[in-house]
Amino acid sequence: MSNSKLTYVWEQYLFHYISDGGFTYLVMADDSAGRRMPFAFLNDLQRKFTSAPSSSSSSSDDIPVYGLQGTFGPTIAALVHTYNTAPPVDELARAQNELNQVKDVMVQNVEQILNRGERIELLVDKTDVMAGQATAFRRGARTIRRQMWWKNKKMLGLSVLVGLVSLDTLSYYDAALTRFKFLLYILLAQVCGAGLNQCH
Repeated sequence: MSNSKLTYVWEQYLFHYISDGGFTYLVMADDSAGRRMPFAFLNDLQRKFTSAPSSSSSSSDDIPVYGLQGTFGPTIAALVHTYNTAPPVDELARAQNELNQVKDVMVQNVEQILNRGERIELLVDKTDVMAGQATAFRRGARTIRRQMWWKNKKMLGLSVLVGLVSLDTLSYYDAALTRFKFLLYILLAQVCGAGLNQCH
């Protein structure tokens, strides 16, 4: 038999074997086990068998059927137990697991960045709204200041006009001078206060 490595399928069972150096290493596994794990088992079995002292001292023709059952049987049983209970980590599965972990971390990082971006967008929108409100407030304050300025100027102009008319009338009437002073005082008291000390 030449050196080969094959799998035969029968119903839900897979028969995997490695033929090498006149020895055939065979294992039967469920279809769910795939191919990598059974062949990893066979490679371990072959390595342990070829490193055993009983196999190196004789050729395959010198060993009777079941001749190594007593010396190598416990090694096979221990290896089967190991692969059935706690199989060694398959390098491809381990790499896939690490890749999935890295992918999960990257997805979390992207989500955090997107959340930050949304919060920054919200802050920018609020800043724009506040800037618009501040501009509207400045315009309103400027309009009110102008309206008050004009109102003060109208009152001052009206007071001056009343004062001039009163002066004109007083020049003709000496008796009315006293009334004019009193009227002028009342007008100035309205603008400057009763003590006339708020006028500059």
